[in-house]
Amino acid sequence: MTGLVRQLRPVAGLFLSGSRAMLIAGVLLSVATALCGIALLGLSGWFITATGIAGLSAATALAFDVFVPSAGIRFLALARTASRYGERLTTHDATLAVLAALRERLFRGWAQPGAARDLVKRPARLLFRLTLDIDALDSLYLRVIVPIIGACAVALAAGVVLGLMQPLPGLSAAGFLILAGAGLPAAAAVAARRPARRRAHGLEVLRSRAIDLVSGQTEWIMAGRLAARQDGLAAADRYLSESDDALNRIEVRTGAGFAVAGALLLAGTLVAVALLAESGTIGAPVAALGLLVTLAAMEPFAALRRGAVELGRTLIAAGRIAPRLASPLEAAGPVAPPAGVAARLEDVTVRYPGAARPALDAITLTIGEGERIALIGASGAGKSTLLGLLAGEVAPQAGQVARRAATLLTQRTELFQDTLRDNLRLADPRADDARLIEALDAAGLRDDTEALPNGLDTRLGEGGHGLSGGQARRLAFARLLLRPTPLWLLDEPTEGLDGMTARDVLARLGGSAGDRTIVVATHIRREAEAAERLVIMDRGTIAAIIARGEPGFQAALATLRPD
Repeated sequence: MTGLVRQLRPVAGLFLSGSRAMLIAGVLLSVATALCGIALLGLSGWFITATGIAGLSAATALAFDVFVPSAGIRFLALARTASRYGERLTTHDATLAVLAALRERLFRGWAQPGAARDLVKRPARLLFRLTLDIDALDSLYLRVIVPIIGACAVALAAGVVLGLMQPLPGLSAAGFLILAGAGLPAAAAVAARRPARRRAHGLEVLRSRAIDLVSGQTEWIMAGRLAARQDGLAAADRYLSESDDALNRIEVRTGAGFAVAGALLLAGTLVAVALLAESGTIGAPVAALGLLVTLAAMEPFAALRRGAVELGRTLIAAGRIAPRLASPLEAAGPVAPPAGVAARLEDVTVRYPGAARPALDAITLTIGEGERIALIGASGAGKSTLLGLLAGEVAPQAGQVARRAATLLTQRTELFQDTLRDNLRLADPRADDARLIEALDAAGLRDDTEALPNGLDTRLGEGGHGLSGGQARRLAFARLLLRPTPLWLLDEPTEGLDGMTARDVLARLGGSAGDRTIVVATHIRREAEAAERLVIMDRGTIAAIIARGEPGFQAALATLRPD
């Protein structure tokens, strides 16, 4: 129970802190809908029975007031319709708003230093957390909390109505409603726990295998493994279908249990009102009212059966998401360095989980504003980690980091299946077409863009399919130019480009940088030639810092890979 509360607390807190007024309004409207429904059925039964009895004689027929009950029936019918509409509107609006806020919080949580590195190990997990797990949480409010409160209100109302006839039937009916209404969903939730876990796992495996099959179909065909991957996808689908069948059987059995409980309650009420009517305590119209109120009283509880079956899935989703919600939502802003300094590291150490040695060990480095720095060294020396530290994507375990706002351009160009315009606007959503064309021109891609039939509206394929490697890299540079940050961090920016394209890109980059500070990690001589200082790294430490014109500068350049 303690673990359950701990899992649900962050999610429940988000629901309460987001749209509390709408959530409370939804619950109240749900209660109003349920009460109007039971009152409408009870009053209709009383009215029909009383009218029939009154019509047995002319005297009673003339004296019977049909206007007040009929007006009450019309009012309850209209009120039930309005409250049901308002309930659906408010509950769904509040739930969707909370889920949207939850997605934003998760995005911010995954933007923390080190979080992205964990997600890279299982890239499909981000998609599952933002879709499957968050969608599962809507059941917590819509199919559990709201129906429970509405059903309890109906049980109380039914007990009061029958209790006004005779206290014992009222207490018995209310007790039976609560016992059966709570017991059956609880039993269903316990029975559905294992199939819900299997379904959550099966759905994640199915989506993961489907993504792998679609994204890697060319490789699977070339390796002769396409049929095996299809069989694996079919097996995952069968596993998921078995879990769905198990959950559906539990829901059907729960529905049957509610039907039996409703029949027992109706039979008991029938006996009770019959005895009361025979003794003259109540009349036939009141007896009809009691029977119809009892008939309607079990309906709100029956709505809990789906929520009970899905409760296991909801708890699994809450357990997965809660740790990220419990972490700080906002990363602390970068500490500003002194005037004239772009970044300063003081005795900084970075160690990745499970690593035998630190990726960076006691690094101390000061980078001046407008300076050009090249990080050189063997693979694994810590160059990319140092760039990630300067970009705020890696958190230090020790030491102090002060830096200006930075943009990191990695070796991998991330382009999406969208238009050229929207791929560029990832860097600056407010940029107009004139600014986009200006950035493309500075990157040397304007002529290629204008030659396309749809210009900026040209759609790229997945991963930028439709552009050559050089064009994709230039598009990444154009996106870099749109970022108004004073510090540019480049990780082997021309790797994979031919010499002529690479030199043109570097020349354009240097000409567009202005007074920005540039730090480039490289193995290639052409990328380090414009540097004012070379920072030589070895096994996570700074082995040497050599300024242009000092002895050893040219010798250090000569150790780099030629163009």
